[in-house]
Amino acid sequence: MPGIAHLIQEFIRTLPFFMKPLLLTFELTIASVIVGTVIGLLVALLKVSRIPGGQLLANIYITLIRGTPLIVQIFVLYFGFYKVIDLGQFWSATLALAIHSGAYIAEIFRGAIQSIDKGQMEAGLSLGMSSAQTMRRIIMPQALKRSIPPLGNQFILSLKESSLAAFIAMDELFSLARRLSAETFDEMTYFLIVAFYYLLIVMVFTYFVNRMEQHMAKGDS
Repeated sequence: MPGIAHLIQEFIRTLPFFMKPLLLTFELTIASVIVGTVIGLLVALLKVSRIPGGQLLANIYITLIRGTPLIVQIFVLYFGFYKVIDLGQFWSATLALAIHSGAYIAEIFRGAIQSIDKGQMEAGLSLGMSSAQTMRRIIMPQALKRSIPPLGNQFILSLKESSLAAFIAMDELFSLARRLSAETFDEMTYFLIVAFYYLLIVMVFTYFVNRMEQHMAKGDS
């Protein structure tokens, strides 16, 4: 186990090397969260809709994605489709993370939508609004507020899962830690350092999620 002094010394020495992978991890996480949220919302709306076959398609997607490992999904997108379309490392990892998290986000949105009193849909229809208008103007704003805490947890999971991009040689945080460990044979030091970076990013994400929850709570009061 490395000493505290050695850890601090190596943290300071390698700080410039970790800046680019740190930024890349941020970009990967944010891009996958945005795309995954869009996918999840669309799948959730499909699941609660009355479109013929809509629920079946949504359930198939959710079952397939939740039933297979993320690392397999990354490999399928990166190695399986490069002959048809070369997505590159960044977008292969981003889309795999987005598709993976989208299945869980869909269930979060679906639960939030179905938690809204059905009388509100009936009230919107009685005021002359269509089902789509009632969903957009009345149901979804309330459902989005209720989704914030579980969505925050899912975003943090996506951040930590981004470390799997290292297995397609993407130069993110975990990949650099593995490379430094192989070069110096000081594995524990660099894995502890990279753990600190992930902890730092998670704390930043948690702060913003908590601020968003507080803002939503003030809006309700």
